[in-house]
Amino acid sequence: MKLTFKGKTAIVTGASGGIGIDCVRKLKDQDFTVLMLDIKEPPEKFKNVIFKKVDITNFSKLKKIIDNFYKKYNSIDYLINATGVLWFEKDISSCDINMDVWNKVFDINLKSMVYLSKIIIPKMKKNKFGSMVHISSIDALKGDDKPQDAYGASKAAMIRLSKSLSIQFAKYNIRSNSILPGPVMTPMQDRWKKNPKAKKQLSKSIPIGKIGKPDDISNLIMFLLSNQSSFITGTEIIIDGGINSKP
Repeated sequence: MKLTFKGKTAIVTGASGGIGIDCVRKLKDQDFTVLMLDIKEPPEKFKNVIFKKVDITNFSKLKKIIDNFYKKYNSIDYLINATGVLWFEKDISSCDINMDVWNKVFDINLKSMVYLSKIIIPKMKKNKFGSMVHISSIDALKGDDKPQDAYGASKAAMIRLSKSLSIQFAKYNIRSNSILPGPVMTPMQDRWKKNPKAKKQLSKSIPIGKIGKPDDISNLIMFLLSNQSSFITGTEIIIDGGINSKP
């Protein structure tokens, strides 16, 4: 199946690594005009792609950058919200977590989604078109005896917010969906380089027998942006090699 797209402009947050940068590559191959947003510089440069270094929790700066992009190109058709942090040593049980850590995780993972909604959705409404994909996590669906409570709770809240946005703005032909990846080889998982045994053990626990790649996730994202998914909104899709199906 060949994917087709109505729009030609896209914003990618968390764009400089992992799933985000893989999405940028695919968008570029489809001749999109792309605005990359990240607090880190990208490891490579692309033609017809604009990179802006920004702390996505800085609402005024974020708004200025996106407003300027919109002013130049007259549309924002797609949003890939790949922003997220998981701080393994600091993000622990809610009974023990430092509240500064809790608040910062929620600022980055969830409040940034609110900021993006405030800035981008009014622009999509003007054009009566838009599709948004938010990267949540399978951590949103289950508890854990080795908890990362701020991460899991913020990712669960993203699902609920995406559903609400999908209902509020469906009449404007604006769609909002969430993706819930399982373990994926991204910079977030650099710890596996120091502990390859842990990676091997995890792979064995995944029914499909391997850890995901950014490409596995970005393929689904591109489908959810495309015309071929025009009847899909307000849903969340698990892509985890079968982990969530295990008893």
